[in-house]
Amino acid sequence: MAKKPLITIKQLKWLSYITCLAMFLATMGGLVVTKTGSGMGCGAQWPLCHGQFIPAYTIASLIEYSHRAVSGFAGLTALFSFIGFMFFNKNKELRVYAAFTLFFVILQAIMGAFAVVFSQSSPVMALHFGFSMIAFASSALLAFSARRLHLRQKIHDIADEPPVSKGFRNLTWFATIFTYIVVYTGAFVTHTDSRGGCSGFPLCNGAIIPELSGGVAVAFLHRVAAVALVIVIAILAHYAYRRHPHNPGIRKMGLLAILLILLQFVSGAINIFTMYVPEVYFFATMSHTLIIQFLFGVLCYMSLRVWQLSRGSYGRLAPNAWGEGTRTADQKTGTVH
Repeated sequence: MAKKPLITIKQLKWLSYITCLAMFLATMGGLVVTKTGSGMGCGAQWPLCHGQFIPAYTIASLIEYSHRAVSGFAGLTALFSFIGFMFFNKNKELRVYAAFTLFFVILQAIMGAFAVVFSQSSPVMALHFGFSMIAFASSALLAFSARRLHLRQKIHDIADEPPVSKGFRNLTWFATIFTYIVVYTGAFVTHTDSRGGCSGFPLCNGAIIPELSGGVAVAFLHRVAAVALVIVIAILAHYAYRRHPHNPGIRKMGLLAILLILLQFVSGAINIFTMYVPEVYFFATMSHTLIIQFLFGVLCYMSLRVWQLSRGSYGRLAPNAWGEGTRTADQKTGTVH
């Protein structure tokens, strides 16, 4: 009789879920700090807040300190996940995701502390948000992959999944990397306070191509990048749906990606029209960031799956949240049996 492990994959799976949620809340908390101008709510001190462990009861200090607390909790969950998957799990892939999550949450925490104690440039602050996105994406990969491994252990009569081409794999990777670049341009708009650089929509200051200088150039670059991203995701979704009729997981992720990018585009337009209505603009910009987080997470997981399927690994897997592995298919021809 096999000895039961001290920590099971089911328990590790739930730990990865908690870690992913904590990463998401920490990222959104950072956005609240930025949008409310609460970055110096605790003064130029870290980890104390105005020299105290418990901050003064001001809105700015409470927002900043709450973000620090949530980020600290995210760091602890990332550490526990790293220990759990390193010492109680033999899957190398999950160990990599756990290590990535811990590394990037520590990196973005250090950058956040430096941003408080020392004045940082706008490019560095935008990169701080970018690292938090990677930390969230790594935790999402960990959660999805832990769920897959758990299902593999529970289900033995598993269907084959047809492979994907290297061309589609490369397209997915390009879309994911380009999404990160567009996210960075959006963060740069925020941290350079260039949101008013382009007034009106779809034109920028009444012109198709405005005079490119200062905040106008920054805002216009983000708009161009966003339009290009919509086109890239549309192409990806088309190939995911049309060229993979026997891989429902890839098709569903493609459809979800196009839905999210369209919602992202609409929320961006709403941001422009509500820019001078603070009560609405705050929630509009929060939803704008929320959607792009989900999109980036979906694309990262899609990148992982197409990499696995393009090299023939994980060909036989249990069904998961995307509906993969629900039908038996010939690996070479893709014919459903």
